[in-house]
Amino acid sequence: MLRMPSCLLPRRFQNAAQRLQCNPALRSLGIQVRALEADWRRVRIGLPLRGANVNPGGCMFGGAMAALADPIPALACARIFPGCAVWTRSMQIDFRHEGRTDLELRFTFAPAHETEIRIELEARGRATPTFEYGFYDARDRLCAQVRNKVAIRPAGYRSGAGRENIDEEDR
Repeated sequence: MLRMPSCLLPRRFQNAAQRLQCNPALRSLGIQVRALEADWRRVRIGLPLRGANVNPGGCMFGGAMAALADPIPALACARIFPGCAVWTRSMQIDFRHEGRTDLELRFTFAPAHETEIRIELEARGRATPTFEYGFYDARDRLCAQVRNKVAIRPAGYRSGAGRENIDEEDR
């Protein structure tokens, strides 16, 4: 029996892992989704050291790591806080060790973090939490620490609605 490659399947027939691997912005990276819980609280994604992912020094290209790291917390927030608009506000990557092997992105969304965000959404009408996660090499060594700040806004939210001095975080 002939099997159709998952990226050729209509989107409605793809699971979340297949949709992530087939995302045009990530597909060229050759990612492999190793673990993706239905609620996105635990994510493990392999990033192979190959082709365009390799920098001139033979290590993992930081741009490939940034491309993969960017959407993960926002996608998790979109799943956990349905109906809210979410986007990456800022991201920092601390490159601690060169990646000379395939890397694995490891992201965990702790229940306590969700509770803090829900409290902030209730109190302020918006939230801008920061998530920390990392890329690990084949020796289980942290190669890059990521800090990603996500804007979470309820549907219909308008920044500064009628105020002249808008807080930078509201934008």
